[in-house]
This record gives sequence, structure tokens and C-alpha cells, in this order.
Amino acid sequence: MIYLDANATEPLRPQARAAALAAMETGGNPASVHQAGRAARKILEEARERVASFCAARPADVIFCAGATEANALALHALGRDRPILIGATEHDAIRAAAPHAEIIPVQPDGQMDLAALKSLLAAHPGALVCLMAANNETGVLHDIAAAAALCAEAGALLHVDAVQAIGRCNQGWLALGAASLALSGHKFGGPPGAGALVVRENLEIRALIKGGGQELGRRGGTPALPAIAGLAAALGAPYDAAQIAGWRDEIEQAALAAGAVAIGAGAPRLPNTICLALPGVRAETQLIGLDMAGICVSAGSACSSGKVTASHVLLAMGQGDLAGQAIRVSLPWNADVEMVRAFQAAYEPMARRALRKTAQSA
Repeated sequence: MIYLDANATEPLRPQARAAALAAMETGGNPASVHQAGRAARKILEEARERVASFCAARPADVIFCAGATEANALALHALGRDRPILIGATEHDAIRAAAPHAEIIPVQPDGQMDLAALKSLLAAHPGALVCLMAANNETGVLHDIAAAAALCAEAGALLHVDAVQAIGRCNQGWLALGAASLALSGHKFGGPPGAGALVVRENLEIRALIKGGGQELGRRGGTPALPAIAGLAAALGAPYDAAQIAGWRDEIEQAALAAGAVAIGAGAPRLPNTICLALPGVRAETQLIGLDMAGICVSAGSACSSGKVTASHVLLAMGQGDLAGQAIRVSLPWNADVEMVRAFQAAYEPMARRALRKTAQSA
């Protein structure tokens, strides 16, 4: 099996596995005052310090939660209170579902945010909360967060950054650029699933979405998932050869283009590991099945859609029309190697040839 679906979840890193197992064996509840509780608390606070250092924040500004879906929901709940909410047209469903009545910031055909439209929307909605992803999960396209933060500062708005796909692949210091908060999820950079964090700018008040026993300074109730949090912290900042992975991404892309594919978002700045490939006239599901039968694991759109393969709202927002239902996502993991690249190339060309031939015959 060749795993090329890293944007759904990265393979577990060895250091994350070791840290999670050590935390599991420690036992104890971090809220307990006895010896076992203090040992657990030490693991939790060391993880908090590591995340804070990586994000150029204070430890007190790191709020651990179950993942980025919760972190995004907490940001909208706490920072969007009594504020208009603006979200990008290509945001993840974790943002779209949590802010169903938000104003939409359009994107350009290459997937990048329309800065002129954002400026107009901010003028019409002063003091808004703006939610933008640093990197799109389907296309890998990077938004200009620095420019968005500058526009928000001028308008007295707050900027929340969904940094889930970008953390560990193209770290940009989003808080230093002017973001009010950012969300991250451990399993997206090689930690275990079940832990994420909302990191906030100093002195921002965060009211709990999940109330409980006063954990996380009263901002998120519930006993923390200590093994997952320890693994998250261990994976954060682990080595990532972006240049090498980008080179393999480009090799895959060129082979797919030669086989008749269209690369969506390839003209914009993007993640080093992500390719969005469409075969005109061939449903994404057909491509997924063909590649899966050849032992290649890729996806269509977000992995958070209960297994459904539907037209991508991301690609529709980019004006891709029918291609929105004919695109797959190839995302290389941190441990990618040349054998993975060659295996994909060997499987993709015959799959594309067969699928395109059937499409032509049925036309």
C-alpha cells in the first residue's frame, strides 16, 4: 500500500509514538495534587511550553482541546461574540458549519483570497472576526495571511487562522504577523489523533465553549487527553524536508499532466506536498477506486465528509465548474520517498488512460 493522503492524517512520527506511550504509562490526572497527578501535570505543562515556543506565544495562551474542529469552534464562540463574522469561500467545513451565517470572502481563480473583496467587506463590517486558513486542505494554496492581518488591523478586526495544514510544512509565525489566534491539530503533522490547540494572542479573553472542572484556566473543561497532547508536542517542529517533498510533488504532477490531468491551484503559492488533479469528464470516485485497486491511497476533497465523494465547494468557489467533481487530492507524507512517487506514476497513467477512453466512448 502506498499512502499519499497526508492531508487527511500524517503517519505517526516515532518521537510522537514514544512520547504518547510514556504519557500513557505515567498515569495520573494532571488536576490531582498527589505524586502521580504532579507527574502528569509536568508532561502537560512541558507540552504547553513546547507549543507556545513554536508559535511565539506564552504558555498561558495555549488552550489544549480535542482537535482543530474544536479549536476553530472555540475561536468563533469566544472571539466572534457580538462581532460580524467573515470567512473565506474555501474554508474547511469546521469553520463553515460553525459559522453558517457568516459573510463569505471570495477567492480568485487560483484559490488565493481576494484582498480587494476582503477590504470592502471589512469596511462594511467594522470590528469583524475574519477566519482564514493558512493553507487549503484540498489544493494546498496558501493565503496571504500577512496582507489579511494588515487589513484587519486597519479595520479594527480580529483574524483567526486555521493553520492545520500549514503547521510543520511552511511555518509563517502567524501570531507575529498579526493574527489574534490560530488552530492546530496534532495528527496533521505526525502526532496521534485526539489533541489540538487554540493559541491566542496575549490578553484576549476566551470564554469556554465546553464548561467543566475549570481545566485550561477555565477556558476548556474536561480531563486533557495527555498521551495525545504529549505526542502532539513531540511531533511539533520535527524535521520536514520541504524542498525534497516539493520536488517529488512536481514529478507526480508532471506525470499526471502528461496523462491528461489538469493541476488545480498549481499557479499559486502552495504547500510543498499537495497536488489537486482533475481528469476532465471522469468522476473523482472512479479515479479513487482505480487507484485504490492499484494500492494507492489518495482522496477527493476533505477527509471529513463521512466517506462521501461530492463536488468540492473549494473548487466551485475557484470557478472550476464540472472539474469540482472530477478532482482528487494527492498529499505526500513526511516520510515520502522516491518509491512512492514511482508507484503513483506507474498506477496513474493506465488508470487515466482507461478512464478517459471510457469517457470518450460514452460521449
